[in-house]
Amino acid sequence: MSNRLGPNWLNRAKGIAGPTYPARYGRFAVLVEQINALEPKLQRESDEQIVARSHALRQRARQGDPVNKLLVEAFALVRESAKRTVGMRHYDVQLMGGIAIHHRSIAEMETGEGKTLVCTLPAYLNALSGKGVHVVTVNDYLAHRDAEWNAPIFQKLGLTVGCIQTGQDDSIRRAAYGCDITYGTGKEFGFDFLRDQLKKFQHGDNHRKTFMQAFVAGSTTAEAARPVQRAHHYAIIDEADSILIDEARTPLIIGANNQPTQEEASAYFGADEIAATLVRIKDFKYDPVERKAELNASGRRKVQAKAGHSAFSMLTVDLLYEYVERALRAQIAYIRDKDYVVAPNEKGQPDVVIVDEFTGRLMPGRQWQDGLHQAIQAKERIEITLETITAARVTVQEFFKRYSKLSGMTGTARSDASELRRTYTVHVFPVPTNKPSRRTWIKDRVFSTEDEKFRAVAEEIVRLNKKNVPVLVGTRSIEKSEKLSALLNEAKIEHQILNAKNHAIEAQIVAQAGQPGRVTVATNMAGRGTDIKLGEEVARLGGLHVLGTERHESFRIDRQLAGRSARQGDPGHVQFFLSLEDELIEAFGEKPARRLRARYAKRGELTSPGFRKLFVRAQAKKERQHRKDRRLLMHYEKHRAEMRENMGLNPVLG
Repeated sequence: MSNRLGPNWLNRAKGIAGPTYPARYGRFAVLVEQINALEPKLQRESDEQIVARSHALRQRARQGDPVNKLLVEAFALVRESAKRTVGMRHYDVQLMGGIAIHHRSIAEMETGEGKTLVCTLPAYLNALSGKGVHVVTVNDYLAHRDAEWNAPIFQKLGLTVGCIQTGQDDSIRRAAYGCDITYGTGKEFGFDFLRDQLKKFQHGDNHRKTFMQAFVAGSTTAEAARPVQRAHHYAIIDEADSILIDEARTPLIIGANNQPTQEEASAYFGADEIAATLVRIKDFKYDPVERKAELNASGRRKVQAKAGHSAFSMLTVDLLYEYVERALRAQIAYIRDKDYVVAPNEKGQPDVVIVDEFTGRLMPGRQWQDGLHQAIQAKERIEITLETITAARVTVQEFFKRYSKLSGMTGTARSDASELRRTYTVHVFPVPTNKPSRRTWIKDRVFSTEDEKFRAVAEEIVRLNKKNVPVLVGTRSIEKSEKLSALLNEAKIEHQILNAKNHAIEAQIVAQAGQPGRVTVATNMAGRGTDIKLGEEVARLGGLHVLGTERHESFRIDRQLAGRSARQGDPGHVQFFLSLEDELIEAFGEKPARRLRARYAKRGELTSPGFRKLFVRAQAKKERQHRKDRRLLMHYEKHRAEMRENMGLNPVLG
């Protein structure tokens, strides 16, 4: 067996040690040995014989044989099918990753280790029972790409593959969910579940046909009233940390339109005008952690003085306070080209489009709740659009816990292992790389101001570009990407800039980021899941250099950016450039951050190790806050669901 998994005798000895990571590792490695032993025999068999084996496994699974007993032969068949259809052979470490995923674990595999191919192993095995397997990805492009890439492997073994995409008709979705293996995004799976719940509420549970209706065409149930999803049997989540952790702070909500009156629209604009006249600290206090503003006595007096205006005729004074505090929150906490952009909607009119804080992607059609979206529209002086009221909602946690079996894969999950185990009852299982990692982390550089930082980043890019070294620069917002782009234009450095607006084009550009002399500026998550191949001679130059222009609120996101370099045993370098003006510093509080910035203003580069530790502490503080937010959301939603159930109501509706 490959040295990457260790000697056979040692793995067999480890396997008897109980429910520990070394024991699981040993048992999984022994199974890999057994799968490898079948390979020579399967290589000699014809395609017809391979199909017959697969059919026999399906029969056994549907007759009630435990899938664990079928694992060795099933994995060996998938490996053989992959070789014959897509020309790829699963490495031993990929087999181990697949075994871990099957055994309800999050397999932590470094970027570039072929997680897309790994997923085919547990997906096939668990689809044999005919109950359906959902493979969950982070965006539509990756769902379609992965389904298209892997479909030949499954189809050769007699399984069907479907793919859910945004905007599909129910008939297409229903057919996709009826397949043995269905690819799609977590949001689409979640929203389809909510829509099905609304259908059951609106039409009753009469979508189930009687015995007679099954044989006589005459059902009174409209096609549109039928749910699209089957039961939630098994889900494999790609980029599991992003979906199960990062996106879990916001529930999935389907809204019903609630057209604001002219008086309400006037109140939003009027509150925004009042908010613009208020002075921070003197008239209100702002909490940067909670992103909330609260009026004090002085601010309330100023608001009361405006309460008689015709724009506020429909509001009580207390309600007007809420409108103004919401306007303050919109003005301070939500920044254009960072948290949102202004872009044309379907009617060609300017509208506020949310930018996903973790991926940097635009999310058209999504709205902030409780009037915040309308407050931002008022801030930008564009038409106040439909406000939504909640028709159905479910948290990410509660939705995925509905699956009988849950597992996944990612490159970065170890730091959140305890939360994943506590919330979803899944273990994180680190899988060794196929080749030793050659990634080099260079010490962070810290500057007093943002301008100094970006000038230093531009100078470093110029230096590397002269050597023909490829550079991938990660930014946290569209605004910062454009700021760096302007500096590179001044330096006459040719570069590509990506703002995560088009998944397919973005993936194609990121895939070329390893070519000699290429400079790519992108939001941190742009092109996630895309393989970056190094051009000729690039390895000799030290590989792809990844430069981060800001630390994220979670170190795990920084690791994801770093994972763009040094893939599959290639060399690579990672370095972060930071400044005291970075948003992360405000984790310590608004006043301490302001004092720190004033004390070290215009000092240039700050070389003391204490400044690097400062960012580590700030990051840890933000991670604790996010964990608290997720716990509070789960607690609130749990009690809300229990209350509705006690009243005899559907817990996800209303």
